[in-house]
Amino acid sequence: MDNSKHSKMRRKVLRTMVAGGTLAAGGAALPSLVRAQSDTVRVGFPVPLTGAFAAEAQAVVRGAELAIKEFNDAGGLNGRKAELLVRDDKLNPQEAATRTIELIDKDKAHFIVGSVSSAVQLSVNNVTKQRKVIYNSISQSDTINEAKDWSRSTFHECLNPHMTAGAVARYAIPKMGKRVVFLTADYAYGHEMVRGFQTAGKALGMEVLADIRHPLGTTDFSSYFPRILALKPDVLIVCNFGRDQQIAFKQANDFGIKKQMKIIAPLLMHNGRSVDGHKTYEGVIGGTGYYWGLEGSLASSKKFNDAFKALHKGVYPTDYAGLGYAGVRNVLAAAKFAGTTDTEKVVDALRAVKGDLYKGNVFFRQCDHQAVQSVLIIESKDRSAAANDQDIFRILATETFDESKLRSCNELGHQA
Repeated sequence: MDNSKHSKMRRKVLRTMVAGGTLAAGGAALPSLVRAQSDTVRVGFPVPLTGAFAAEAQAVVRGAELAIKEFNDAGGLNGRKAELLVRDDKLNPQEAATRTIELIDKDKAHFIVGSVSSAVQLSVNNVTKQRKVIYNSISQSDTINEAKDWSRSTFHECLNPHMTAGAVARYAIPKMGKRVVFLTADYAYGHEMVRGFQTAGKALGMEVLADIRHPLGTTDFSSYFPRILALKPDVLIVCNFGRDQQIAFKQANDFGIKKQMKIIAPLLMHNGRSVDGHKTYEGVIGGTGYYWGLEGSLASSKKFNDAFKALHKGVYPTDYAGLGYAGVRNVLAAAKFAGTTDTEKVVDALRAVKGDLYKGNVFFRQCDHQAVQSVLIIESKDRSAAANDQDIFRILATETFDESKLRSCNELGHQA
């Protein structure tokens, strides 16, 4: 960020803090900024380094590492450098709670960022709520924004299922057909994706023939395919994540499902596509928060991609790498603007963050701290159209988001 933009943003954040009553006249209420240079700004980062979502976890860590590097290279917080404390939550809510407690109580983490699972992030958020520590979640969830789970220190950097599935439905149903079957992972993420798709699809005349559910960690989907074929839908909507999605697509391809119907994934995974290749994903469309191909039209994307590749041996960032980057970068930027790691003051600064970090303009809605942002509609490229092994998607459309497309604050239980 250049100096003029930095100054403008700082003035904006300070105006917001004054309006919120957190600054006394002349700034006298600011805490002392004289801190030991060895007192690092510690960002706790619980993610599932083992388990079905390990590939996505590794991607978010790589993105977070870039955010830490850029913050430190720019001088940190009044000379205090940042430190990333990565912990394996093993895709288990209880393990995640234990690791988060240790990060806050033992390691003295100032902020928590992370999680790549709906259920796990709620467990982490419960701990941070109790301890009044900022948590910026980077996993899809509708529930975390609802008043019963939310707190003033809760932020949601990621898209949520209502946003992602709704955008894909509005694009796909008019073009691909209205008779649909869902193949759904039977936990919060899958359920919320279905609900988001149904909410948007209802206005488009979508007809749901079945919602077929499977356990998390399924390795054999062959028993589901005869029923799906018998229903003869126009579209099969696959609402799962990580390794579940990879296996479902591969087996659907082997079973000949794509010859009978179109396949949609509300969230189309980069890592799975990279591993399993052109044939498995050919013709599949879906949604995502970020794809590196934005660099052709967006300067911030090009800057992010170049920095990421320089740090990670020429590899382009995935969608979840972008989330790891933004989740940590925004919290650290808020701390720098606030001039402190004090939770309340950083919350005020983070609420005021708005700008084009890597994918276009993003801001946090005031009532629930949901990051309002664009959704990309993408299609998997076939082999002949791909320039290289990282050229995996074509951007079909971008749905720009505003608050009118989110669930309302009242619907989430927040007071107007």
